[in-house]
Amino acid sequence: MEYFLTTLKELLISAGLKVSIADWCSILVLVFLTLSLVFLLDFILRKIIRLVFTKIANRSKTNFDDIMVTHKVPRNIAHIFPLILAYKTLPNIFFEHSRLQFFIEKFILVIGILFVIWGLSSVFRSVKEFFKSIDRLKDKPIDSYIQVLMIFIWLTGIFAVFAVVSGISFWEFMAGLGTVSAVIILVFKDTILGFVASIQVSVNDMVRIGDWITFQKYGADGDVIEINLATVKVRNFDHTITTIPTYALISDSFKNWRGMTESKGRRIKRALRIRMSSIRHLDKTDMDVLLKVVLIKDYIAAKNKDINAYNSDNNIDKSVLINGRNLTNIGVFRKYIESYVETHSAINKDLMIMARQLEPDEYGLPIEIYAFSNDKRWQNYEYIIADIFDHITAAAATFDLEIYEHKF
Repeated sequence: MEYFLTTLKELLISAGLKVSIADWCSILVLVFLTLSLVFLLDFILRKIIRLVFTKIANRSKTNFDDIMVTHKVPRNIAHIFPLILAYKTLPNIFFEHSRLQFFIEKFILVIGILFVIWGLSSVFRSVKEFFKSIDRLKDKPIDSYIQVLMIFIWLTGIFAVFAVVSGISFWEFMAGLGTVSAVIILVFKDTILGFVASIQVSVNDMVRIGDWITFQKYGADGDVIEINLATVKVRNFDHTITTIPTYALISDSFKNWRGMTESKGRRIKRALRIRMSSIRHLDKTDMDVLLKVVLIKDYIAAKNKDINAYNSDNNIDKSVLINGRNLTNIGVFRKYIESYVETHSAINKDLMIMARQLEPDEYGLPIEIYAFSNDKRWQNYEYIIADIFDHITAAAATFDLEIYEHKF
């Protein structure tokens, strides 16, 4: 390079230019020619490497190379060789200007570090997308791990830039950072907590992408769509997005509905409140009416036989209805509810089915249905519940029972 610069300078001086002007003109000409060569080499290499990658991607069975092409990894690789050429040639053009030569070397090194970071970033984005395309990894917090790697790469790159600019050895520069490690930890506290939380969430299988979670503290009730280093994104059922700090998954309480979705049924646990004043014993007239109800006629007949036998054996005076054993409209109604739920086509018969009486309060006597629907989809699940309670609410009148309603 020195030979070409000297020759060009002599030609310009012989053409009548001053020495200083000839010096800078020769430098500018060589810089222009070198940069033209660098950009031309970059263009050719980008075309060749991209063509090679595309052919390999078309022939290979995996989609990883296709993803790399999409994220421009070949183009970023192509930048390496022209950059090396620029580093080896451009500073030498300024051999007579040591300060400028020093600046050009530093500048190209900084650009090189940024290109390396840029290239690694595209590689890791490709890796992230490839992992997310694998079925067994779709529900894992891949974003968190990739972000940790990218933070490490960016920090290393920034430290390398400072080391180059300051002229200090990279390892000496890194060793000096030990004195400010406490500040670094404080600045990246949330990132560190998020990283630890991501590992614990993954190892303990607490949350997966696609899980339905309820997090009352943050107003989240929907499906997990993304687990990052710092945040977890939840798409609520009203299509809003709630962002939750990742470390909150291990520091606070939340509900994950995955167990329900993987089980054989979705639980129904809802109560109907009966007005206390409508509860009474059944007389013979009531029995004759209820014996016509198919679901409980066998039950009433069997219970009536047992009750009559008991009262007869114990000489119970039945002129007063309260004496001895008796059937009540609430008890028969509870049995009817249980029989109706047991025969409902949408209820899982292999899981618990129960109609139970809860503790009375100022709103009446709660009769709760405890069962599991076969269909776990929310819309269908709500339809099943509505169908059951539509029927039993209407059926209460048959048993001369009143549903509690608060009157203002």
